[in-house]
Amino acid sequence: MRSLIFRFGAVRAASAVGGYLPLLLAMMPLRLAAQATPPSTGEAWQIITPAQATLVLARDGALIGEIGKERRVNVALKTLPKFVGHAFVAVEDKRFYQHDGVDLVGVAGAIKDAVIKGNLRGASTITQLLVGNMHPDLIDRRDVSAGRKLREQQAAREMERHYSKEQILEAFLNQISFGRGAFGIEMAARQFFGKGAAELTLAEAASLASMPKSPVQYDPARYPDRNRTRRNTVLALMAEQGYITAAQSAAAQREPVRTVTSTRGTAPWVVDVVRVQAERAGIAVMQGGYRIHTTIDAALQRATQQALSSGLDEIETRPGFRGQRCARVAGDTAATSAKKAKVEACLEGAVVVLDPTTGDVRALVGGRDYARSSFNRAVDGNRQPGSSFKAFVYAQSIAQGLTANAMVADTALRIRLDNGQTYSPDNADNAFLGALTLREALTKSRNPVAVQLALAVGMDSVSALARRAGLRAPIAPYPSSALGASAVQPLDFVAAYASFDNGGVAVEPRFLQRIDDRSGRTVFTPFVAPARPAMDPRVAFILRDMLQDVVTRGTAATLRSSVPARIPVAGKTGTTNDNTDVWFVGMTPELVTGVWLGFDKPAMIAPGAAGGTLAAPIAAQIITAAYGNRSSGVWTPPPGLVSVELDRASGQPSTAQTPPERRYMEWFLEGTEPGAPVWPWSLFRLGPIGY
Repeated sequence: MRSLIFRFGAVRAASAVGGYLPLLLAMMPLRLAAQATPPSTGEAWQIITPAQATLVLARDGALIGEIGKERRVNVALKTLPKFVGHAFVAVEDKRFYQHDGVDLVGVAGAIKDAVIKGNLRGASTITQLLVGNMHPDLIDRRDVSAGRKLREQQAAREMERHYSKEQILEAFLNQISFGRGAFGIEMAARQFFGKGAAELTLAEAASLASMPKSPVQYDPARYPDRNRTRRNTVLALMAEQGYITAAQSAAAQREPVRTVTSTRGTAPWVVDVVRVQAERAGIAVMQGGYRIHTTIDAALQRATQQALSSGLDEIETRPGFRGQRCARVAGDTAATSAKKAKVEACLEGAVVVLDPTTGDVRALVGGRDYARSSFNRAVDGNRQPGSSFKAFVYAQSIAQGLTANAMVADTALRIRLDNGQTYSPDNADNAFLGALTLREALTKSRNPVAVQLALAVGMDSVSALARRAGLRAPIAPYPSSALGASAVQPLDFVAAYASFDNGGVAVEPRFLQRIDDRSGRTVFTPFVAPARPAMDPRVAFILRDMLQDVVTRGTAATLRSSVPARIPVAGKTGTTNDNTDVWFVGMTPELVTGVWLGFDKPAMIAPGAAGGTLAAPIAAQIITAAYGNRSSGVWTPPPGLVSVELDRASGQPSTAQTPPERRYMEWFLEGTEPGAPVWPWSLFRLGPIGY
């Protein structure tokens, strides 16, 4: 050993060589090194399957979350392009396919650099790195002693005797850390490039191979220029070592470093829902290795979260807002100078977007900030829907023969309840407008009209319609329930609205498409219940047409002005007493969107707060984002409807004297149009309702 040291000659090497004593020992025959009698290596040479994650995927395969103790998903080396493994070999261990676990040539080079140049560098092989990373309890790489190095080398040589090079490289690629909590090549590929490792390009593989040296320093998203420089070094090494051609290397080096905005964590409330559903189905997803394919649209999910967050932030700045200003805005002088909040809480919200035909949930946000509160208000919350419940009252009235042009009085009421008290509903503007058509009363959300209708058709029949549409919450048999006084779950409520959009069919909200195990075998597919009718498709069409007026010129007109005209929209606002809960639930031919806002502990949001001014603008952002530049379908009337041009002021057929601005097309169930015979079941043909 002494002759070996002095062969490099230079007194200055004495201190450097001390740090490389283990490397010197590695150059000795194994028999000589063994004389140092290091501690037992135990089973440090064994390749084990590390903890993995269950991936939660959007419907297009994008990663939206994980379930499990560690963010890792193992992939087989044979499923990857060969250049993926070669990139790591080229930069980490160029003699990987020649050595027996310890690279003696590399060790000699490291010692020479230390002695002559004073440059300390490692000489660990991929096998040694795998041993240390896979068994940190047995081989602690933070330990710089000669004993640790000897144990690591012995374990690496033992590993090479038991496993092939392909098995070792595969284990290494699945074990290594890429920062940000991502372990293994598959999770890194999804984290930074939005695709599985099998889909990586040559340049992307080289970018990832650049990271083990320092996952933070060479993070391609945070430091693309640093990563590109080291990536190009990797590509040059691959060409030099014969893994790719010089032309391939040059072409890949010219590519920019393009990473994706990670979708991970964009749907934490969805992840919670599908975890519970999977476990109820008997799938142990917490043990990892599964792929849960959901119905979520990843881009729409991001847009929905952003719309809710920005909408809540904006509401906090409005005059009269009662709660804390919880927006995370650096140097928000308005917040620091604001008066003390009357409500010591942050304004919260929930959003559901689903496909009205299938019930597939496309986006779901259960609150403002999952890290602060993981309570899922969309699924587990129960809040009063306010006037948005009126849609079911009007639908049942039409189903029982009332027409959209029927006149009903918006007037003061005194209704004696069973307990002897008197109930007198009023309007938000503290005014009464007198006789109105049903269409106009819904457009302007007149409360006494909705109560009169519910009493006339029976609140129990309204509740039955809502239940057929999918609303599971019990509706109290009181007049105030016509105005949304009974609490509902937002997810159920939005799904029940789908029956107005799809021709009267009830749908079940669905999150899961299927669950695959680590081999790709489908182990669970949820049962899809057969469609069941909730209402006559003609009733659904008329009601939805009335709800279009709510958006066009009624309480939700702010939404119509924000959504492109090419997209037909219908919907209803909702505001509860004391401006505590505000809603908008609306629909397009392809989507149903519901937004709820309020404090977790019910309290006034602000004087005059309303669904049309607070919730509807958020829904408008979501709907606009959902369509982008795409066009929408159209709603077509089902058979059995008759259209008649009416005068909006009188609700009667238009005449030559009717001004153009008052003319509109009204829809009727066949046999209920003006001039049709009066049938006995036409409950309201004798005129306005009065009490």
